[in-house]
Amino acid sequence: MKVRINNCLLELVEGDITKQDTEAIVNAANEQLIPGGGVDGAIHRAGGPSIAEEARKYERCPTGSAVITGAGNLKAKYVIHAVGPRYKDGKHGEADLLASAYRSALNLCLEKKIDSVAFPSLSTGAYGYPLEEASRIALRTIIDFLEEHHFPKLVRMVLFGKEAYKAYEKALKELAGEKNLKIDA
Repeated sequence: MKVRINNCLLELVEGDITKQDTEAIVNAANEQLIPGGGVDGAIHRAGGPSIAEEARKYERCPTGSAVITGAGNLKAKYVIHAVGPRYKDGKHGEADLLASAYRSALNLCLEKKIDSVAFPSLSTGAYGYPLEEASRIALRTIIDFLEEHHFPKLVRMVLFGKEAYKAYEKALKELAGEKNLKIDA
């Protein structure tokens, strides 16, 4: 599923983030930037040790922030390490922190002139963020950013499994309707 926002494309795909041919991929990182499980572990395994070595130059990355490294053996040129929040109950600023993690990654794309980026669904794995709520926050944040900055040219949400894809598809249809955006199937 795809939607055009100004001269940019936002697309949803089901797949493996480590196999994306975008200029950058986003890692669902932890504050210590230490390789973990899930998306983080998959990116570090596929990209090799140089990603973790380069990440060590940062002492940490606070929740809601992002930092950038090279991509090692991946097809992408960069890995943007974004730290989403651990979900408690939705009453501890989780939505703002999740939106901030997406915005921080997109701001790095703007700064580094990265014109294509692939995101996973941040915070919805081990950090326990409810998928339906997280999908709306992620897509609203991305659409608002693209409306304001007209960049990056391609933002791809790479979703792991049918459940995640369906949640994002539903959220994108709702947001497209609210914002009068045309969806391409």
